[in-house]
Amino acid sequence: MDGTQITVTLHDSLAGVPAAQWDACACPEAEDGRRPDDPFTTHRFLSALEDSGSVGPGTGWQPQYMTAEAGGEIIACAPLYAKSHSQGEYIFDHAWAHAYERAGRRYYPKLQVAVPFTPVTGRRFLTRPGFEEAGRAALVEGLQRIGEGNGLSSVHVTFCTEAEAQAGEGLGLLRRVTQQYHWIDAGYGDFDGFLAALSSRKRKTIRKERARANAFGGTVHVLTGAAIEPRHWAAMWDFYQDTGARKWGMPYLTRAFFDIAHERLRDDTLLVMAEREGRIVAGAMNLIGGSALYGRYWGCIEDHPCLHFELCYYRAMDYALAHGLTRVEAGAQGEHKLARGYMPVRTHSLHWMRDAGFARAVADYLEAESAAVGEDIEVLTSFGPFRKANVEDHQ
Repeated sequence: MDGTQITVTLHDSLAGVPAAQWDACACPEAEDGRRPDDPFTTHRFLSALEDSGSVGPGTGWQPQYMTAEAGGEIIACAPLYAKSHSQGEYIFDHAWAHAYERAGRRYYPKLQVAVPFTPVTGRRFLTRPGFEEAGRAALVEGLQRIGEGNGLSSVHVTFCTEAEAQAGEGLGLLRRVTQQYHWIDAGYGDFDGFLAALSSRKRKTIRKERARANAFGGTVHVLTGAAIEPRHWAAMWDFYQDTGARKWGMPYLTRAFFDIAHERLRDDTLLVMAEREGRIVAGAMNLIGGSALYGRYWGCIEDHPCLHFELCYYRAMDYALAHGLTRVEAGAQGEHKLARGYMPVRTHSLHWMRDAGFARAVADYLEAESAAVGEDIEVLTSFGPFRKANVEDHQ
């Protein structure tokens, strides 16, 4: 940047960062009215988490948003949190924490560059166009200096892009490769076009699942924007609580988040709700990006065969095909997604360890893990539902 001084600052509230300046880094494509590529790093989404109390005191996610400023403007920023645990991250480092603490060290607090509770790939080093290299370097250096200066065990950048992972590795960070299941539109045109790419057996299975699901005795509503009413958010909160209680013991999001989402995030949200006899009995919540649909939460108060698959997977694919979205990401884990056309893909994260010896041990682990992930993806892809002629389109 021609010797221009860059100042890195931490903010304990996003209220201290003007929305226009944050979004100029997070979603510059939206300045001309387009939809943000990544709805999760927008000022409105991150501030909804904070303003609802979903992050902040008592949650283990303490905001420390980082900005890099040059020439009087913010050229880069990052959603940064001080973490007192490893919950809600989906890139698991519990074994690292145990090993570190068995050696007599304190693993927590650590620093986490992430969107809380959101296993979705996106840029984590948010830079204005033209400042990509300088902004990213300033953020990485700032993270390392804060870690060193405060005696922290580690810094983690989770679900970053592959390009960021490569650049971060070049800046001295450790690179980790994991995997998820994504549905990719290979030019199908419509759902029947997708089915035509499958083996006969898988095609018949999906048709049967959709028929069973839609025979639940009610109507499925696909809602976004002004069509979403407070009652839909209330139902989604009930579903979210129920699913959270069964899966991880307590929900991460507060009830207030859903009220704030009604005010700020309706245009970013797609709800797929099943209603029977005037009662919403199941629902799935998605966020809409510029080229992808991101499935986030699901729940029900009545059990109906295959309704989960219909609301979470098949209706999401329908929406993507109808609206020119090329990808559906349906969250973390779940080999059951494979049979429904969601194929394994690599996800990426970056890590910095203050202790050099520990960093070497982690680096050895990551090398072995990466090789194993690559082998798993190859095997899982071979078991996908596509006809052999179509398999290469989904690797």
